[in-house]
Amino acid sequence: MGILWTIIIGFLAGVIAKFIMPGPKEPSGFILTTILGIVGAFVATFIGQAIGWYGPNQGAGFIGAIVGAVVVLFIYGFIASRRTTTY
Repeated sequence: MGILWTIIIGFLAGVIAKFIMPGPKEPSGFILTTILGIVGAFVATFIGQAIGWYGPNQGAGFIGAIVGAVVVLFIYGFIASRRTTTY
C-alpha cells in the first residue's frame, strides 16, 4: 500500500507543480507527471534530511513533494532549453 500511496501523492504533486510552472518544454503525460512528482518527493526528502528538517526515517510531506517537483521541473526546463538544436 505504501508504493501505491507514493504514486498517488507523486502524481498529485506533479500535477500541482505543472500548474505552478507551465511551459512548452515541460514534460507532459500521466506517466511523466507521476515520475516528476515522485522524483520531487525524493529530492525534497533528501534535501530536508541534509538540512536537518526531517529525521533519518522521515519523508517530506505533500507540500515538500510539490516544492521538490517544482525544483525538478525547473532543472528539467533549464536542461531542455539548453539542448535545443538548430538545423
